[in-house]
Amino acid sequence: MTKKRIAVIGSGCSGLTSIKECLDQGLEPVCFEKDDDIGGLWRYKDSPSEASVYRSCVFNTSKELSGFSDFPVPADFPPFLHNTFFLRYLRLYAKKFDLLRHIRFGTAVSSVRHAPDYDTTGRWTVATRSPSDGVDKLETFDGVMVCTGHHWNPHVPHFRGLDKFGGTVLHSHDYKSGKEMMGKKILIVGFGNSAVDIAVELSHVADKVLLSTRRGAWVIGKKGPFGVPTDILANSRIAFSLPRSILQWLVELMANVTFSHDMYGIKPKHR
Repeated sequence: MTKKRIAVIGSGCSGLTSIKECLDQGLEPVCFEKDDDIGGLWRYKDSPSEASVYRSCVFNTSKELSGFSDFPVPADFPPFLHNTFFLRYLRLYAKKFDLLRHIRFGTAVSSVRHAPDYDTTGRWTVATRSPSDGVDKLETFDGVMVCTGHHWNPHVPHFRGLDKFGGTVLHSHDYKSGKEMMGKKILIVGFGNSAVDIAVELSHVADKVLLSTRRGAWVIGKKGPFGVPTDILANSRIAFSLPRSILQWLVELMANVTFSHDMYGIKPKHR
């Protein structure tokens, strides 16, 4: 019986695990990667036009809960992985399960459409293009897995009067390092992981850094009592066995151990 062919678009985290899952299910995966290497966003690139994490980016979840279930993160890796360590982990994963031979590097997908016989077979026609020839190549697949992620394309909000602002406007998608922010006054709009992480980094080089947020948030450190990663404590059976009201109280208590959210004006109304 002929194996069903599955097109996998992208060779980042999702792409690599999709290739392996296809192999485990007896399918024939063909992965298309427009770059010349694996890693996706986790392979740092200097160019702002190329999507990647910023140079200093470190996981905010522990390695124990960040690795794949069938391939634990090596014991000698740090508790919280810098992006270079995670890329090393992805390379080890790809080598362990022999995934690279299923990837066509330097091949971009230009379109995915229903095949002419889609109504009866459910197949798809995938058009790919290599920079070397610039000509579309059409192939038919039984299924398509889109593994490009959702962070490659920034969502840029529009603020009234922004077009009249004379300074630099930069989305965190394009942020690489703080070297160009030396001595400047910075306003960061947002209070998510990237916003707070970048604010801390820029506070060491910028003249002034301000955070703007519509509402407060609970800021939880990566490490809890005795240095145990917070996510391990939070995902324990004991934690999930507690009544919700007690669990919420404990989370708020843990957040306020580091600093008073009320004193700093960021205590949220939601729980």
